[in-house]
Amino acid sequence: MSGDDTHAPVFQALITPYRSLTRNGVTALLVVLSLFAGLIVLRFWLLGAWPVVLFSVLEIPLVAFLLWLNFRRGRAREMILIDQQSVQVTRTDWRGRRSRFALPVAWLRVDHDTQRGASRILLRSRGRTREVGGFLHEPERESLYKALVEALFALRNPRFDNPQLRDDHEG
Repeated sequence: MSGDDTHAPVFQALITPYRSLTRNGVTALLVVLSLFAGLIVLRFWLLGAWPVVLFSVLEIPLVAFLLWLNFRRGRAREMILIDQQSVQVTRTDWRGRRSRFALPVAWLRVDHDTQRGASRILLRSRGRTREVGGFLHEPERESLYKALVEALFALRNPRFDNPQLRDDHEG
C-alpha cells in the first residue's frame, strides 16, 4: 500500500438538516398569512377592538423572522470522511463557522446511544467521545449509524480477490 492510499477516503458523507420549505414556499406562506392576518385586523378594527390590531400587526414580522431563522439554520453541514488512518468530521454551523476534529480509526468505535429518549451517534476513540448527526431525524440517524458501522467493518476486514486461490469447479 502506498502512502497516498492511506489518505484516500473509504467513506464520505455530507449531512445537512432537512428543510421542506423552499424560498418560494416561505414567500407564499408569508403572503397567505399576511392576507389572513389582514382580514382578522379588519374584522377587529370594525368591531372597535383596536388593541387586538396592534398585536396582529406584530405577528407577521415575528413569523417572518422565525421562518428566516429556520431557513438560515438549515445551512448547517457536517462532513464525515473516513480514510485508512482517521475519521475526520468538519462541522459548519448556520453562521458559516467551521470546526474540525479527527479520531484514529484503529481505536474507533461507533455507538448508537438511545438513553434519555432521543438517540445519538457517538464516535469513541481512546477516551474521546464526539457526537455526529445531531440534527438528523431518527430514520436518517439510524441510516447514518449503519453506514458508519459498515464502512468501518469494510475497512478493518478487507476482501482480497486472488484469482490463483479461486476454486475452478466450472467445467
